[in-house]
Amino acid sequence: MQIDTAVVLAAGEGTRLRPLTSNRPKPMLPAAGRPILEHVLDTLVDVGIERLVLVVGYSRQRVQGHFGHSYRDVPITYARQGKQLGSGHALKQAEISVDPPLLVVNGDRVLEERIVADTLEAFDGTPTLAVIEHANPSEYGAATIEGDRLVELVEKPDTDGVGLINAGVYAFDESVFDAADRTELRDGELQLPDIVATLMTERSVRAVRTDGLWVDATYPWDLLYLTRVLLSHGRVPYPEQYPGVWVADGAQIHESAALQAPAVVGPDAVVAAGAVVGSDTVVGRNTTVGANATVVSSLIDDDSRIGAGATLVDCVAGTDVSIGTGTVVSGGTADIAVDDRVFQDQRLGAAIADRASIGGGSAIAPGALVGAGATVGHGVRLEGRIPDGAEVVR
Repeated sequence: MQIDTAVVLAAGEGTRLRPLTSNRPKPMLPAAGRPILEHVLDTLVDVGIERLVLVVGYSRQRVQGHFGHSYRDVPITYARQGKQLGSGHALKQAEISVDPPLLVVNGDRVLEERIVADTLEAFDGTPTLAVIEHANPSEYGAATIEGDRLVELVEKPDTDGVGLINAGVYAFDESVFDAADRTELRDGELQLPDIVATLMTERSVRAVRTDGLWVDATYPWDLLYLTRVLLSHGRVPYPEQYPGVWVADGAQIHESAALQAPAVVGPDAVVAAGAVVGSDTVVGRNTTVGANATVVSSLIDDDSRIGAGATLVDCVAGTDVSIGTGTVVSGGTADIAVDDRVFQDQRLGAAIADRASIGGGSAIAPGALVGAGATVGHGVRLEGRIPDGAEVVR
């Protein structure tokens, strides 16, 4: 059965990625030189989807302003989720905008074309979802299958090791919306896996076992892993200047600067004399890396400024970030608290949110989370979490 419409769930905030999502939704975070959501839409267009319905909510202007009414000549319709009440609730907001059958995907995970193509090929009118092997099912929910039939989805399995997970790629007929109306809320939210469970009580649900690139960024340090994976697969929108080094048109690289593969330098970026960029590093659009600065294993988003002689290792920096002369983010591992959970030995030099400013000569300890719009003075020793808008002095 042919499907030509895809619903992309892009309304979530991504609270576990704070402070990086203080001003934009998770799907608009950077991934190898462009938003995560662009990678998702590319996959959908490449498999032949002819109409896109984007469900937006938190900071929806960032999505709508970036994509407008079409992407690669495929028309986009927007549906709004006013309150974040779950993935199933998000899908319900698209009901008036679609004519089933439809494909449903998450807008915050980079996935290979094959995963979507396998799901579309298997769909014959029976509700269908993709399942893949993953090293950590406890983060995404385990799937139990018998042959090509889905038997169970477990949200938080207590088993460790490689197992099958729900890949977040679904194909539905019109029955999905009726099932949504009959599905009970859980903690005040309507979740898409719960709608699938409702369908399973009434009819068979097909599971397509597939594989391929599937990468999610749940926490700030995951963006560094996402960067490494995308660079290793060459999923970069700019010309490859030499093996493993992509430099966009308009970028200015001083002849004495060094780019170490894999590395990406975006449009209108400047890499000054004696600077070193790479490996596993992305420098965003209109970002400046100052003279003799070193940026390694880092993701620096658009319109940012890295001062002369600064050293950044394992660093994620948002848009319009300013890091002063001689400041050091030394990199390495740290125990990092997110919500009420502590993640041990995570590799993150620092996550510095949009519009934060860090004075020259500062030293940032591994695992630091610097909030959006925060101001840090010169020569400060910084560690832990700095709230949005905070001012830190020596």
